[in-house]
Amino acid sequence: MDHLFSPWRYDYVSQEKQDGGCVFCRLAEADAEQDETTFIVHRARHHFLVLNIYPYNPGHLLIVPYRHCAKLSELPDPGLVELARLAARVEALLDEVYRPEGVNLGLNLGRCAGAGIADHLHLHAVPRWAADTNFITVTGRTRVIPEGIDESWRKLHGKLGEQA
Repeated sequence: MDHLFSPWRYDYVSQEKQDGGCVFCRLAEADAEQDETTFIVHRARHHFLVLNIYPYNPGHLLIVPYRHCAKLSELPDPGLVELARLAARVEALLDEVYRPEGVNLGLNLGRCAGAGIADHLHLHAVPRWAADTNFITVTGRTRVIPEGIDESWRKLHGKLGEQA
């Protein structure tokens, strides 16, 4: 029998599950001094960028509006403009920091569309490489992430500056 050890996940699987509303709203309300522990890498006027704690690849970011809404049509125009500008800046940031061969930018609107958190809109930004899927993902239904989330935060935090 083969074993795959991931001791860093013990804290997550052993903690009590919170039933206290929307995880993104709780993150949005967190104090900026908590950014390192909440993995928020940037705060803009209408959105914040947070590392996905279940990443597909290192540097997997989420662009999340402060406003609790499920659809793009529920965002005001300034929020839509900022979302697009942040997506472009995140693409450039991932290119600079991770040097991927491509970047997936995507929205999963609704549970049947694949949204894990369907009631709060968020845009995924995932750096991709030609060889980022391997045998263990296909045969073992397990994803190997070669970088810890703390290291990803250190690489990305503060890199976007102030403007959106």
